[in-house]
Amino acid sequence: MIINKVSANTYQNFRGHDSETNMTRKQKAVVLASSAAGMTPVLAVLAKRKGFSLNPAKIIKTPIKDWAIFKYAPEGKYIKFEGPQIIATAAGSVAGGFIGGALVDDKANLKAKKREVLSQILGNVMVPVGCVAGGAKLYNKFADKIESAMPQIKSSKKFVNYINKFLTKLPNAATTVALLGVGIYLGNRVSNLINEHLYHKKVERNIKPSDFAPHVDDLCMAATMMNEGSSFGAKLGRVIPIALLVPGYQTGIAQDSQG
Repeated sequence: MIINKVSANTYQNFRGHDSETNMTRKQKAVVLASSAAGMTPVLAVLAKRKGFSLNPAKIIKTPIKDWAIFKYAPEGKYIKFEGPQIIATAAGSVAGGFIGGALVDDKANLKAKKREVLSQILGNVMVPVGCVAGGAKLYNKFADKIESAMPQIKSSKKFVNYINKFLTKLPNAATTVALLGVGIYLGNRVSNLINEHLYHKKVERNIKPSDFAPHVDDLCMAATMMNEGSSFGAKLGRVIPIALLVPGYQTGIAQDSQG
């Protein structure tokens, strides 16, 4: 294996999405803005395909709740963020974040950002999307049987009805968390393999409870896919574009270790 032919001394520490950087707040703000700019053309294309006008004058006159990125009803008349749409939007975010980071950060960190592009697209987006999409498709085939098998409390009291609804949706919630956990774990492994085997960079991306915070994009995606066709899933899908700023931002602030 290639990895065995490289001595330990050739490994370099890599400062990725789970480490601090020495970029200023202004630089980070530029990266965040460029990530948003990068996904804008993708969202514009998705909006146009759904019949939304891209004319600024018409957009301004349209109520905010009816803008393409906020509208969630009726079915078929709004942007539905499934696997392809999520990957495309994330790719735009990563491209924008990379460009913004390259412009404001030291050129010595450019290679780190290039490595992070691949890690984010594969490890933080495509692998979790694949896991959740595949699992959600399988779960939804048997959702009715699974949820109907959950125990129910017999009572006419209102608060008991809420408990019964919670019990019914418990398998959905548990499956969502499980699929997301598997996706994040496998994505983490993919990122490690990419950096160690392809770039010969020793990367410490061990999963900790705090590591789930940057995966808000995956959480929204998972919950949306697991509640396909429901009002809850549609509303939560509106958060996905904002959440997908994460991979672009992390790409832009990636740096090689200074120590």
